[in-house]
Amino acid sequence: MRIRVLIVDDHAVVRQGLRIFLGTERNFDVVGEAATGEEAVRLARELRPDIVLMDLLMPGMGGIEATRVIRSELEGVEVVALTSVLDDESVVAAVRAGALGYLLKTADAVDLRRALHAAAGGQVQLDPAAAARLVREVRSPGGPEALTEREIEVLRLLALGLANKEIGRELGISEDTVKTHVSRILAKLGAQSRTQAALHAMRLGLIDVDGSRG
Repeated sequence: MRIRVLIVDDHAVVRQGLRIFLGTERNFDVVGEAATGEEAVRLARELRPDIVLMDLLMPGMGGIEATRVIRSELEGVEVVALTSVLDDESVVAAVRAGALGYLLKTADAVDLRRALHAAAGGQVQLDPAAAARLVREVRSPGGPEALTEREIEVLRLLALGLANKEIGRELGISEDTVKTHVSRILAKLGAQSRTQAALHAMRLGLIDVDGSRG
């Protein structure tokens, strides 16, 4: 399956570099480029990419607001933040806006490729430094006592980046059953996304910040 990507960055040289890199990858198709948040929203509506690779700091509508609009309007369009910014406010705001991944522009090609594949599968991929900041900042309204033993198992695997089908295979249950568990987990934790649920799992000690099992 080829993954359709919309590149968003206000620097032409960055967009060009990303287009060249993704052009060498057989699984990716760059379907468009945007230099502003407004343009990103317009192109996302028109092109319906699988992933929007989103810069955060841009003139006019920034990447966080553009992420919020895209995620609220376009089901199935995932956003991965790719930014030079690593401060608590930006990281938390991007995730709360609906970004499924958060990478720094210092990330290597392997990390970028992994993040895009993960996002295409609805999986969380966070830069370790960003994850550490989120764990400090995001507060979980629920605790492990609010979840059943099976829900805790599902949450742990979700936080490790497994897709629903993989979680089902690991636990010996159907993909539909996994979807039901995930919906209940999000509701109990007051989380709006798998990313936020993964952060709750870190706070509850179910996995370590580096993604290993707790």
